[in-house]
Amino acid sequence: MGFLDALFGRSKPKQPDLDRLFALPSAAITLQAATGFVATGAGSVSFRAAEGGAFSAVQQDITALLDMDSGPKVEQSTDDYGYTWLVCRHTPDDMGGLVTDLHAVNSTLESNGFGPSLLCSLVAFERDDRRLALVYLYKRGSFYPFAPLPGERRDNALELEARGALAGDLNIEPDLSRWFPVWGAPGV
Repeated sequence: MGFLDALFGRSKPKQPDLDRLFALPSAAITLQAATGFVATGAGSVSFRAAEGGAFSAVQQDITALLDMDSGPKVEQSTDDYGYTWLVCRHTPDDMGGLVTDLHAVNSTLESNGFGPSLLCSLVAFERDDRRLALVYLYKRGSFYPFAPLPGERRDNALELEARGALAGDLNIEPDLSRWFPVWGAPGV
């Protein structure tokens, strides 16, 4: 930050730290111990798709990279708001592999100049017939829990319980107004 920035009260925006995604495997263990929620093996990355051949080529590279292992495990969809979701699937006990794939998608988009298009990444959990997602906000570098209920309602008590359980494992978003609902997110 320069002298004039300090003088006029401007600050540099917080830079995303994709390596924070690698805290999810240990957080999943904590979440299971505290709440009984277990990983489903599904995770996704949401971004605003750009027009043009360069972005299309990056998307194809990402899909080819993730599908290399043991057949297709990546799906693509578009939500009602125009965001593209790349959904990665692993076995529920392979949280490390899932997080590595999510990190690869984010970092590939970022390194090719499409970082500003990234919205969030999420990992899905379940207990009985209940769903919970841990959402990583790319631009904030923080996580928050999202617990959907039928009828586009949220289980706020469960979200706060998850926040309390994970406070030591993840950088939890302190501003609750930034805990945006991700209705209809694939994998949740």
